[in-house]
Formats: sequence, structure tokens, C-alpha cells
Amino acid sequence: MFDEIMEKFEGSPSQQAVIRLLLERGFSVNDEGRVVSGGIEIPNTGIAREIDVDRRVVDSTTDVILEDAELRRIFQNISQVPSLMDLAPVLDLTVLSIAVSDPEQKGVVATVTGTLADSDISIRQTISEDPEFTDEPRLYIVTDEDLPGKAITKLRNLEFVRKIEIQ
Repeated sequence: MFDEIMEKFEGSPSQQAVIRLLLERGFSVNDEGRVVSGGIEIPNTGIAREIDVDRRVVDSTTDVILEDAELRRIFQNISQVPSLMDLAPVLDLTVLSIAVSDPEQKGVVATVTGTLADSDISIRQTISEDPEFTDEPRLYIVTDEDLPGKAITKLRNLEFVRKIEIQ
């Protein structure tokens, strides 16, 4: 799906940057062509500054979104999910990041969370990046406690695990 969305903007790298930002941040586009997070409007100048494009690029991108039925459906229904990952150091939480060899493989989340449950680790949040929207999707697990060495070893030994990082 990500590739199909980006193809609609293949002639404009600047518009692709706007699309990427909207998807990464979970920003929607309302009927007036304004970028919003919930009911809060995000100024186009702020978006433009963030990705180093002209404000008019944001305007033209939202115009294209509203004119295309498929894009309109996607960008009027996307939403943001609050993440505990950035708060982890403040709240004394542990963030486990797992990169897998095949992000399309079934059962990755179930196997990882099951392995942690078997090690008596309580999970506060899981976030899995969609392989359609990112080049190297990861599974993030936020826990209340440090992970014991045995649990990390079990996770590393899973056939689909390519890389583990703990923050």
C-alpha cells in the first residue's frame, strides 16, 4: 500500500516527503484540506519547516489527497497511537526493539509476546511497524522491568529474529 501511495506522487519528491510525514506521525487531512491530529490543526508552515519544503507543497499535497478517493479515505481515517517508548526513560520502563528477517512472517508478535510471558515479563505496550509503511519494520515491546538474560537469549534464538536492541 505504501508503494502505491508514493507512486501517486512519484513526480514530486517534496510531496512524497509530506506524505511520509503524515503517515509516520498519524496525521489526518480534514475536509478543508487542513492537516490535523484529532481535532487539532497542524499549521502547514510547521509541517513544511519540519521536512524543509515550501508551505505550498503541503497545500498541493492535501489538495491531491482530497481529489483522490482512495487517498482521501486513507488520510481522513488515519490516527495516531500514543507511544510509551519516548517516555520509557522517564517512567523507568524498558523498550525492546526486534528486527526480523522476514516482516511478512506470521506469528512474530505472538511468539515474542509468548516468550516474554513464559519468562513472567509483563508487557505494557507493543508497537509493530507495518512493513507496508517502512523499509525496515520493527516490533517494539515496552515492559515495566528489565529483561532477564534467559529471556533475551530465548528471543535471540528465535529463527526469525535478526537483531535485538534494549533501551
